[in-house]
Amino acid sequence: MKILLRHAFPFLVAALYLVLSLSGCAATRTSALLPEEPARHTVAEFTDDERVADIADPWEGFNRSMYNFNYRLDKYVFLPVVKGYEFIVPTLAQKGITNFFGNIGELRTLYNSAFQLKGKKFLITFGRFLANSTIGIGGLLDPATQMGLKKQHGDFGQTLGRWNVGAGPYLVLPVLGPNTMRSAGGFAVDAGIRYAAIHTIDPLGNVNHGDVILAGVSTVEAIDMRHRVRFGYYDSGYPFEYDFLRFLYCKWDEMLITK
Repeated sequence: MKILLRHAFPFLVAALYLVLSLSGCAATRTSALLPEEPARHTVAEFTDDERVADIADPWEGFNRSMYNFNYRLDKYVFLPVVKGYEFIVPTLAQKGITNFFGNIGELRTLYNSAFQLKGKKFLITFGRFLANSTIGIGGLLDPATQMGLKKQHGDFGQTLGRWNVGAGPYLVLPVLGPNTMRSAGGFAVDAGIRYAAIHTIDPLGNVNHGDVILAGVSTVEAIDMRHRVRFGYYDSGYPFEYDFLRFLYCKWDEMLITK
């Protein structure tokens, strides 16, 4: 039995990692109980406000199904895990973990700033990464913000928009949540670059069970992302939440392209 558990453990950890690491883009945090049944109506039934109702959503049936699936997955899987994390891990340690993974995320912004030919954004991000990696003890602290270097945001979805690739239809992905075709494609590219970089550098290549350790670190990263984003499915109690989230996400996506 012990032998069986020893061999099965890495696969169990890897499975948990796969589920939780995919939750990064859909990571949300709620402060109240979610309703058992989501609202069934759409804003289009009650208003002619084109700003909200006329977002391109040709796959609305699929998207609404995925939205409800994500709501239940969030409620019954991710929220309990995050609540346990918040209960066990001291607040100061939670902040250090957030800073650490945020510092790693600067690298994504760094190369996308270069792809977008945004020199100022590149220099600010490089300065943040350098300061936080050294003075900030490997990113556990965030002295760069105190130095006036404001955190930037950059991903390959933005890069595609910078070079005039259209957003495409709205798309709700399982686990990942609200997207457009452009942002979903950008996420895939960024994930591929990260995967290639990790396996090229192979930081745990000489460590026993390095893959399991890496999976554990990535799982903690996903939990941290879920912990720090303040949004809860159907937490607003608003009957048209799907429609307004679709509107707000698409406008936010457009805004990021112009920054």
